[in-house]
Amino acid sequence: MNAYRMKPLAFPWPPLVYGAAIAAAFLLQAYFPLAVAQTNIWYARAAGGVLIAAAIVLDVWAMRTLVDCHTTILPNRCSTYLVTSGPYRYTRNPIYLGYTLTTAGIGLAMLNPWCILTAIAAAAVTSIVAIRREELHLLSRFGIDFERYCYGTTRWI
Repeated sequence: MNAYRMKPLAFPWPPLVYGAAIAAAFLLQAYFPLAVAQTNIWYARAAGGVLIAAAIVLDVWAMRTLVDCHTTILPNRCSTYLVTSGPYRYTRNPIYLGYTLTTAGIGLAMLNPWCILTAIAAAAVTSIVAIRREELHLLSRFGIDFERYCYGTTRWI
């Protein structure tokens, strides 16, 4: 593997990507409002709250797992250990999945359909900007163990 592939992200982009997605959703709703049915508003808000709570639990669980395994949480630092336990048994990117669920949950809670669309866009951008680079880094650090992990665990869900 070459030295370029061994480096993780130079800057932790994903939180900024999701923050921009939420800001864009609110700007889009202000200038190009999408109509929301006024029936069952409380169901949408409750579902949004549940989605946000689930996302927070997933993020905390993922970060706690990384800390317990003595590796970094920050995507711009080198990993010292290949984590395959906790939520990493089910998804290779539980923190980014949590960000996506939070963005969608905010959309439901605030009755802003644009958040659902920008959450999908943010997940796509995160896949291109961050996940591909992180996976190259993990492949160069952990080789066949990471390949085996990828074979048995999905990237998102």
